[in-house]
Amino acid sequence: MDASIINPFVEATMEVTRTMANMESSVGKPQLKDGTNAPGSVTGFIKLSSNTHNGSLALSFEQSAILAVYERMLGEKQDEIDDSVLDLAGEITNMVCGGAKQRLSLSGYDFNLTSPSILSGLDHHIEHSGSGPVLTLPLQLEEGKMYIEVYLGR
Repeated sequence: MDASIINPFVEATMEVTRTMANMESSVGKPQLKDGTNAPGSVTGFIKLSSNTHNGSLALSFEQSAILAVYERMLGEKQDEIDDSVLDLAGEITNMVCGGAKQRLSLSGYDFNLTSPSILSGLDHHIEHSGSGPVLTLPLQLEEGKMYIEVYLGR
């Protein structure tokens, strides 16, 4: 996968968590995903398309991470995942994709994005939009992890 396309998603994710939730994050070792199991309890999912690439992005949050982000962003403590937490995961996914789209346009890429869909539950699966490799990047937040998954095909 082309780092010039992947890096804007990482940068946008780190920017959103830093500016919106006042949380620093560090990126772990990227790896190719094996299977469709989601690494987190809540996942925001968006399909991407351009004249040169088609793909999808998933942001999957461990429960502790999304609840901490929720509290930081909205100022309310939440003990369990409910509809408001799911909505926030979708909004974060939307913000990350918007930020990545803006960065990619500076490099000449023009991606169209779908509205985010939300997947949840301990055993949910992420079905990316192609049969090629899916890159997974873990981000360690102050409380828990979130995972960026990107699939891009031609």
